[in-house]
This record gives sequence, structure tokens and C-alpha cells, in this order.
Amino acid sequence: MAEITAADVGKLRAMTNAGLMDCKKALTEANGDLEAAVDILRTKGKATAAKKAGRAANEGAIAQNISADSRTGVLAEINCETDFVAKNDAFKDFCDAITRKLTENSDASLEEDRVAAVAKLGENIQISRSDRWQMEGNGALASYIHTGAKVGVLVEVGTGSADTVNKDEFKQLVRDITLQIAAGNPQSVDRNGVDQAVLDREKAILAEQMKDKPPQALEKIMTGKMEKYYQTHCLIDQGFVKQNGEISVNEHIASVGKVVGDEINVRRFLRYQVGDSGE
Repeated sequence: MAEITAADVGKLRAMTNAGLMDCKKALTEANGDLEAAVDILRTKGKATAAKKAGRAANEGAIAQNISADSRTGVLAEINCETDFVAKNDAFKDFCDAITRKLTENSDASLEEDRVAAVAKLGENIQISRSDRWQMEGNGALASYIHTGAKVGVLVEVGTGSADTVNKDEFKQLVRDITLQIAAGNPQSVDRNGVDQAVLDREKAILAEQMKDKPPQALEKIMTGKMEKYYQTHCLIDQGFVKQNGEISVNEHIASVGKVVGDEINVRRFLRYQVGDSGE
């Protein structure tokens, strides 16, 4: 039987972050073989992960990664059991590692990383959802994680010229758009993106609310109410938050487009909020 030293135990703990007693037991079982002990702990970690899988994971964080050329982007929701773990640096590092892997490879295997994180952090951890976007045409992908990591945004902004993405005015505009999406919680980019069934339901509710109004006033009131709906739910129709809503997002985009001499448009966006993945 090989002698198990404190140095060996410490080294294994540094490699795995497992408890001291668990490390000592694994080394004893592995007869002092460090690599074999790591495998033993990982195997036990898998058992731990299976045991914890039934526990509710309602806390967590939204994580992101954008490639160096801003042409590939990932947004992910990763859940844990407690807010304490969600704020833990090891959990944050795990989230960052997952989004980096997905950015590099959309088919990356994540289960081994997840199981290792369960063993390390002692909670049920789930990668609830993720989206990976690849840029098409000119423009850039950008992301934003709001303070506390409970809300995150991924957006694709298109340009006419490839050179526009290098201009400071464009970079600032893209940052402003991500902040707008996080704060304003729009449901679509523009009016064309609103589902017809949603519009029909809104109009039916309004018609019921205004059924006692004179017919000659009804159409005007309906038009005004629907305009308010678009200004609330469509990104480019929303009031631009950085200017207290004095101009619309669309007007702000157009003004930046004039400065850089290009046509700029928001093609698509995602807004994740922790806990919304089950809706």
C-alpha cells in the first residue's frame, strides 16, 4: 500500500477542489496514483450529480460570449439551486467556460463540465437553454449582461458597409441597443415581427373595452391604442431610454447612420431572464 502524504492530498484537492477527506479516500483507493484518484472523484461526482438532479434549480445566471471578430455569439441560461452559488466565482467561471465552448463549437459536449461543476459546488446545476448565432452579411453581434446576471441580451445589427463596424459611433450605438433591450423588454424588432394572433387578441380586448363608444370615434381610438402597443412592444418604436424617450430607437439609429454614412438596422435579438426558460 502506497503511503498517502499530506502533499499528495493537497495536490489532488488543488486539481479537483474536492474535500480533503474525499481526496484522501480516493488516493487510498487508487493506491497513491494521482490520475486514478482524479478519475475516482470524477466518477463519484457523476453519482453526486445524479443524486442532486431532482433538486430544484431556480436560481442561476445568464452568460454570454462573443467571438473576437464579433461574428459568432452565444447566450445561455445556467441554473443552480441558490443565489449564493450563483454569485460564486467558481460558478461564474463555469458559465464563462460553457459559453466559450459553445462559441467555438455549437456541438460541444457539456455534460462532463456540468457534472464536474455539480461535484465542485455541491448543487444541482443545469444548462437550461442556449442560443448560438452566426453573423450573416455585414454588421456585428453584441451582447450585454445586466448587473447581477439575471438578464442578458444578444443582438445582431446589420450595416451596408463592412467598415462601419470599426467606427466608434457604431460601437456605441450597438451598446446602447443592448441596454435598450435589457431595460425595455421588447417582444419584436418591429411591427412586422408581432404575431398576428397576438395583434388579433389585443384588438379584440380593445374592442370589448370600447364597445360603448360611438362608431365614428372607435377607429381613431383603436388606432391610437394600437400605436401605444407598438411603442411598448416593438424595439425600434420604443422611446430611446438614454434620451428619456424624447426620440424613438429608430430615430436614434437613423441619426447614427447619417453620422457614419451608412444604413444600419437591427436584424434580430434575444433577451434572456433567469427563470423564463420554462415559459
